[in-house]
Amino acid sequence: MTSSDVKTTDRAVNQGRSDQLRAMRDEFVSRSVSHSTPVIADYASGVEVWDVDGKRYIDFAGGIGTLNVGHTHPAVAKAITQQANRLVHTMFGVAMYEPYIQLAAELARLTPGTFAKKSVLVNSGAEAVENAVKIARAATGRATIISFTNAFHGRTSMAMALTHKEVPYKKDFGPFPLDVARLPLPDLYRPTFPGNEVQGCLDTLSTYLDEHPGEVAGIIFEPVQGEGGFIVAPDEWVQGVAKLAERHGAVLIADEIQTGFGRTGRWFAVEHAGIEPDLILMAKSLAGGMPLAAVTGRAELMDAPVVGGLGGTFGGNPISCAAAIAVIETMRAEGLVGQAIEVGQMIEARMRKWQHEYALIGDVRGRGAMMAMELVKDRETKEPAAQETTHILRDAGERGLIALSAGTYGNVIRVLVPLVVTDAELEEGLDMLGEAIAGVSPRV
Repeated sequence: MTSSDVKTTDRAVNQGRSDQLRAMRDEFVSRSVSHSTPVIADYASGVEVWDVDGKRYIDFAGGIGTLNVGHTHPAVAKAITQQANRLVHTMFGVAMYEPYIQLAAELARLTPGTFAKKSVLVNSGAEAVENAVKIARAATGRATIISFTNAFHGRTSMAMALTHKEVPYKKDFGPFPLDVARLPLPDLYRPTFPGNEVQGCLDTLSTYLDEHPGEVAGIIFEPVQGEGGFIVAPDEWVQGVAKLAERHGAVLIADEIQTGFGRTGRWFAVEHAGIEPDLILMAKSLAGGMPLAAVTGRAELMDAPVVGGLGGTFGGNPISCAAAIAVIETMRAEGLVGQAIEVGQMIEARMRKWQHEYALIGDVRGRGAMMAMELVKDRETKEPAAQETTHILRDAGERGLIALSAGTYGNVIRVLVPLVVTDAELEEGLDMLGEAIAGVSPRV
């Protein structure tokens, strides 16, 4: 019996299992835990996912940018299995182990900057953000952290304070930590300073720093905003922020949780601007689906907190570290960073074509394989088309595509397809998305 025969048989046997599990989910799982699609995944490989009823999907979400090497990559699965058979847990603060140390050394080599670097490993992107704030404050003796409009930095307390979008991330969860300032980041599609967007945003930041001397501990930014709608921070703005941070003695923190590990066509998106952040935050695709995050930065900053000030019970779990090492080796061996450029070019070409054909598509933007399109009811007013976005994604899902929205207004369709996608798989997924758009949008 072939694998396709097995899948067909499984589907016949399991038909209706999704309905049963969704009913159980409604009964036993908090309604506050959202799900972007109704899919209940059973198994996956590469960019393909099968649900418990045996239906196949093309995955354009990639675990929200977590699966750059694809689902269940053999090298990563092997590393996980081998490490699980050797050592599952001790807590690094109790008994150290080699994978943590090896990964920290690898991250020091991989991240931009020729200076000495050290790392702390934690469980999630939000934890990386929280620890970066602690490091910046300990190193500078200051309190204020600057974040930017449309930013998303996580769901823990300080991370929520740094995050822009109120619903659903912050609603009813306040009060939040103080000493946070939110300033404009250049949005070339919806500019705060029309005609002078980059300089206007830099001037605002410069004025704030001048007016609050000796108060700012760190400046945190996403080189391409993820949940904010794939707004690309212009290179000249990133370079200007780096200069201002250095001039005022603030720690420059690059949140590369969604942009990192090859997604934009470089290992880290800040490399496009040629800067060397003081701290870089990683998670998501760092460990190919295993829970792991890292703060990597200048050694003197990383050593600023007191001994024991950083850490956690499960941070840098040996299985997750082994997976991360395998991810890095796989990306090098398969040239996936370069592959991101080719994938992104194919996605952008199709989105640009749709933009010329369908009135709903107001903007196409992104970097590398981190591409998105913003949907609007009217191209002149730019009124967000959130309902239409939801309708398109639902229709695409019924056709067999897993895809997600983003943006402050929920009107951006983003693509975070695993970088191992073949041309045929990518075209298949884009075809499904295009058909869904055609069913909703008027022609230009």
